[in-house]
Amino acid sequence: MKNTSRLRPLKQKVIGILGGMSNQATSEYYNMLNERLNSRLGGWDNGEIIVVSVNFGNIAHFVHHNLWDEAQAYLNEKVNLLELANVDVIACVSNTMHRVVEPIMASRSTPFIHIADPTGEAIRQAGLKRAALLGTMPVMQSEALRQRYSDKFGVEVMPPNDDDKGIVDRIIFDELVRRDLRKDSKQEYLRIVSALRAEGAQGVILGCTEIFLLIGQDDLPGFPVFDTTALHTQAIADFALS
Repeated sequence: MKNTSRLRPLKQKVIGILGGMSNQATSEYYNMLNERLNSRLGGWDNGEIIVVSVNFGNIAHFVHHNLWDEAQAYLNEKVNLLELANVDVIACVSNTMHRVVEPIMASRSTPFIHIADPTGEAIRQAGLKRAALLGTMPVMQSEALRQRYSDKFGVEVMPPNDDDKGIVDRIIFDELVRRDLRKDSKQEYLRIVSALRAEGAQGVILGCTEIFLLIGQDDLPGFPVFDTTALHTQAIADFALS
């Protein structure tokens, strides 16, 4: 139903999305944000969203060759574009690239919603202390991310063993970023989660924004799944309506 009770144009915060990492995650962010905002605003209203979508080939090159300074310089230019567009908040669709986007945003005044924070808060609210962590190799190996979950939320993250890290990372880059969803890969992910559960994990963080395409809560009944994509988009929508 058309909402005629509001003055038009409706005043709202403009969301800036640093996207393209990957295009699959970016499209999911765009759709989820608009669905969440429409559910709150009603009628035909949704979000005002500006997306700067980068070339994922550049990102994959930087990640696979540990070129983090080059990645930071590249994404710094893209953040500049969002700020030139006068967005009210910036969010990055990639867990991995928070490694360089976080320091970029540290010196800027535009609010930045870190992807780990709504996830850490959800785990804390659930009363859990140990969570398995699936993601790209840099995410699973990140001491800074481990420290953030521990210091801010009292959560110990548990990445897989080295062999399983390689499997998780390969499936992300070779399959999920192309939306190539394979049953055998799903079974591998569930096996890895089961192993971490046996080691004491109380839930699992889907620490890559494409993983939810492959596994989710329905695949792990009774074992809490914390999807960074869903939790991040909810936090962004909440901020946009605050």
